[in-house]
Amino acid sequence: MINRRTFTATAVAGGAIALLGLSRKKVQAQADITARNIVLVHGAYADGSCWSEVIRRLQKAGLKPTAVQNPLTSLADDVAATRRILALQDGPTVLVGHSWAGTVISEAGIDPKVSTLVYVAARAPDADEDYTALAAKFPTPPANAGLVHSGGFAQLSEEAFLRDFAGGVDLAKARVLYAVQGRVADTLFASRTTVAAWRSKPSWYAVSTQDRTTAPELEKFLANRMKANTIELESSHLSMITHPDEIANLILNAAGLSG
Repeated sequence: MINRRTFTATAVAGGAIALLGLSRKKVQAQADITARNIVLVHGAYADGSCWSEVIRRLQKAGLKPTAVQNPLTSLADDVAATRRILALQDGPTVLVGHSWAGTVISEAGIDPKVSTLVYVAARAPDADEDYTALAAKFPTPPANAGLVHSGGFAQLSEEAFLRDFAGGVDLAKARVLYAVQGRVADTLFASRTTVAAWRSKPSWYAVSTQDRTTAPELEKFLANRMKANTIELESSHLSMITHPDEIANLILNAAGLSG
């Protein structure tokens, strides 16, 4: 049985083991199965390119990462896109989701190829749970006020995107991310999962303590509820961009790899 504990980013990155040219330390006991395949699923207001820095680090470690391109039109459509990529994998696979994609991997993660799950500042609903009602019990994140609706889809205003969604990201890079942001269907966030893969698969979670898109208090609640192997990063919502070393190391740990 895995002993799950919470660590700060300093504890994770402070070990003496060298991997990817980085200093790292086990979050705790690693996954029982070694996985070489990593499937990365992006969230709302983003696309697969948000994983670029993490992908580079995983490739350097000899892993095979693949990013899903979510249509963000419905949960069913996003799950189907993820399952298409999972079908291409040739063995045990770590399934990683950021933000909204936590819902996607909670549904798609029951795939037998998925060995472990990694949630990055992500939703993690239980089966048939009203996630909107759950989130309402926690502080309302500032980004919510920046949603702009048009033609059945929504996006973040430039101000909200740069300040709340991509806080801490280099401004020039944040503006590029704003230009490629994925528009989400107005009905997307009302979707409910039929299963909760985290109830049957070992799970890891990266909490962003400076998050202005998802309440950090909610992230901590979700991580604790799933008894996830948890790290806390002093990061905005896009920790895979502001803290790619720590996110890559967390994924490596979930893959069962040691330095």
